[in-house]
Amino acid sequence: MTETKNKNYFTHDTELAIIAYNNSEDFSERNKIYNTRIHYPFFKLTQNLIHTFKFYYTEETNLEDLQHEVITFLLTKLHKFDPTNGAKAYSYFGTIAKRYLIASNQKNYKKRMELLSLENLNIEQEDGEYVYGDTVDHTNKNPETLLVEATEDSNAFLDAYVEHCTDKIYELFPNQEDAQVADAILNLFRKREKISIFNKKALYIYIREQVDIKTPRITKIANELRDLYKKHYIFYLENGYTNF
Repeated sequence: MTETKNKNYFTHDTELAIIAYNNSEDFSERNKIYNTRIHYPFFKLTQNLIHTFKFYYTEETNLEDLQHEVITFLLTKLHKFDPTNGAKAYSYFGTIAKRYLIASNQKNYKKRMELLSLENLNIEQEDGEYVYGDTVDHTNKNPETLLVEATEDSNAFLDAYVEHCTDKIYELFPNQEDAQVADAILNLFRKREKISIFNKKALYIYIREQVDIKTPRITKIANELRDLYKKHYIFYLENGYTNF
């Protein structure tokens, strides 16, 4: 197949080709439609998603293998596209591919971080909690875990999450001291692009500089913010928009 370098790679013709593919019962005709009119748009769509949102945590040996995996996944979903529902093919398959990549990226990122934690032998003890050098302790997810799990795609959601928690901070945390701790944690999220070290001890020290409080209290507030984050992020992944 000749892969033309048209910037508008996913066009109205692509959508018509998908409809024609689904309406045909002839294997040879479907194969021709896919190879000449659908494969290249899928190729460019997946390529752009991987590099735009930097889905670089993969079990595959290279990104081309990951891209092939996603294209194959989209092929299994071709028959589910129904133009009568009002959806556009580009949006429909873009959303499916992005959700697949998000799930794959997060799963493999977690595996890598767990391996790093196991390999790091620099263990300290602080207020009854283990601190793993400059890596993340996944046995007790806290502020730094949410920070490192923020992929490029989730940045928009995280910004909305921080804004929501900030606006509702005294509803979520009526106690003034708890609200101050929550705001200090949220401030880490606001500054996340400028933070280069995700050391648990360093982040707790930063929070204590804002509020003079013991680690267990910080952990309690962080866990509440984490649970709220998880609840809303699952909704976001399943629906493509926030419910704030």
